[in-house]
Amino acid sequence: MRALIAYLRRNPSLMIGLAIVLLLLIAWLVGYAAVDTIKARPLSVRPNQPPSALLPLGSDRQGRNILAVLVVGAPLTLFVGLIAASVGTMAGTLIAFAAGYYGGTFDAVVRIVVDTLQTVPGLLVLVLIAISFRSRTGMSVEQMALIIASLAWLTPTRLIRAQVLVLRKKLFVEIARQSGMGGHEIILRELMPNLVPYIVANFVTAFATAILASIGLEALGLGPIEANTLGMTIYWNIYYTSILHGLWWWYGPPIAIIVLLFIALFLISTGLDEWANPRLRAHE
Repeated sequence: MRALIAYLRRNPSLMIGLAIVLLLLIAWLVGYAAVDTIKARPLSVRPNQPPSALLPLGSDRQGRNILAVLVVGAPLTLFVGLIAASVGTMAGTLIAFAAGYYGGTFDAVVRIVVDTLQTVPGLLVLVLIAISFRSRTGMSVEQMALIIASLAWLTPTRLIRAQVLVLRKKLFVEIARQSGMGGHEIILRELMPNLVPYIVANFVTAFATAILASIGLEALGLGPIEANTLGMTIYWNIYYTSILHGLWWWYGPPIAIIVLLFIALFLISTGLDEWANPRLRAHE
């Protein structure tokens, strides 16, 4: 425990990022308690009400409690990012290890596919996929996560594969190979443990990218219409022109949450990069 605290002190980016996430979690818990308090009172919510004691964040054009919308919507947005990043990172890691270690035709195909797909604007591809799979009733949060995951494996595959190509030429891998260990065993026992920090750092980056992609799709009206995610909240702000009507309490809070979340993820990613790359460590 002391070693962890000492490391966090040497790594201010990671410490500040985790602190912001903790503050957002506390704010979400306080908001959840406030929503429960509001629900326990007889309250007639009218559209476009400014913040008050009973409605800390006011109401929107549809007469919804904005605090309640954000309390429900923020975890849904994180859920989309978590599912997409998890699927993308796991798939990308497996493909990267197989292609980087074994090489051959499979590695050549993976390299061509990844390099080709990464030259195409990702949001454009996701828009086309979302339009293709979107039904008349919209789509679910899970479907949105899987659509984003369809491209989330590209970056982890490219970056982790490059690391595997370097490690497979190291002496300890050659010794393991000469001792009779098979390819799968070398990957699991020798390569993967050395790349765990790098994989974790890639996951955080994929998580932030997936959240950004989901917000972009939802702001275009291609998300789960019935869900109160942060992206759909932005979409309804655009639809009802809240900025032109001066409803700052409607568009301000979701934007503030998104900005704080991305600052926290950026700082955490920077801190994990220092953990994954010894050259970036200032002190040991």
